[in-house]
Amino acid sequence: MSRDWESVFNSWARPLSKTEQTKCENAERMIRKAIKASADLGSRNIEVFTQGSYQNNTNVRSDSDVDICIRSMDTVYVDYSFVPAITDEDTGLVSSSYTYAEFKDEVEAALNDYFGSGTVTRGNKAFDVHANSYRVDADVVPAFEHRRYSRGNAGAIFYTSGTEIHPDRGGKIINWPQQNYENGVEKNEVTQRNFKRLVRIVKNLRNEMADEAVASANPIPSYLIECLVWNVPNEGFRHSSFVQDVRYVLAHLFNETRRRESCDEWGEINELKYLFRPSQPWSLQQVNKFLDDAWNYVGFD
Repeated sequence: MSRDWESVFNSWARPLSKTEQTKCENAERMIRKAIKASADLGSRNIEVFTQGSYQNNTNVRSDSDVDICIRSMDTVYVDYSFVPAITDEDTGLVSSSYTYAEFKDEVEAALNDYFGSGTVTRGNKAFDVHANSYRVDADVVPAFEHRRYSRGNAGAIFYTSGTEIHPDRGGKIINWPQQNYENGVEKNEVTQRNFKRLVRIVKNLRNEMADEAVASANPIPSYLIECLVWNVPNEGFRHSSFVQDVRYVLAHLFNETRRRESCDEWGEINELKYLFRPSQPWSLQQVNKFLDDAWNYVGFD
C-alpha cells in the first residue's frame, strides 16, 4: 500500500464542511417554505422531514444532495399481513378518495410555483429541485403514510409507521426512514461514532473507484453501503486506525457475502426489510464483486 491510506481515510471519514452543510440546510428550508406556501397543500395534514444520507449524517461531498420527504397523513396505506384477521373497522380507518397521484401533482405545482418550472424536474419517484450557488440539489419525495400492523402483548394491535410511494411508471416502494435514523444513531453510539465514519469512508472509496472506471462500483448505491456497514459486528469498529477498521469491514463483508446462507437474514438498517431478497434492486453477486475489488483497490494483502 504505497498510498498513505490512513490519511486518505481520515479525510474521508469527516462529515461535510460548514459551507456544504449550510447549502444543504438552505435547500431544506426552501422546500419547507414551498410546501407551506401552497394553497392546495395548506389544507392537508402533511409532515415534511429529511431522510437518507443527509438526515443520517453519512453523506459525502460528491453525493451531498438533500433528500426530503413530503408525507401526507390524510391517506394511509396499510399492511395487515402480520395480523390477517383484522380489518379497517378494527383499526378505525375509513376509505379515502384522495389518491397518491393527486397528491404528487399538488406537490409538483407547489414546487413549480415557488422555484419556477425550469428549476424543478419531475422524476419517476421524486422531484429534483436543481442546485444553485445558494443550495444543493434536493430530491423531494411525495409519500403517503404506510402502516404495518402487528399484535403486541395481550393481543393489542399496534402499527409501525413508514412511507409508501407509487412511482409514475408503476409499482410501490415502502421505506422506513425514522427507523433507519434511530438504528443508525444507536449503532454509531455503541461504536464510539465510528459507524458513520466508516460509512463515509466506504462511500468515498466507492465513488473514487467509479471515477477510476472500476465497473463493480457502479451498481452499488449509497444506501446499500450504509446497510452493509451496519451489518458489521461492533468489534469491527474498535481498532487503533482507520486502515485496520476498513480492512476488517471489507474482509467481513466479503467473506459473509460469498454464500447466501451467511447473510440471508441480514436486514436494512431499519430491521424491517431484508437486504438480499428479490425485491431489492441489487444482487449478492454485485456486492461481493464490489467488496473484492475494493479490497484490491486499497491494496490489502
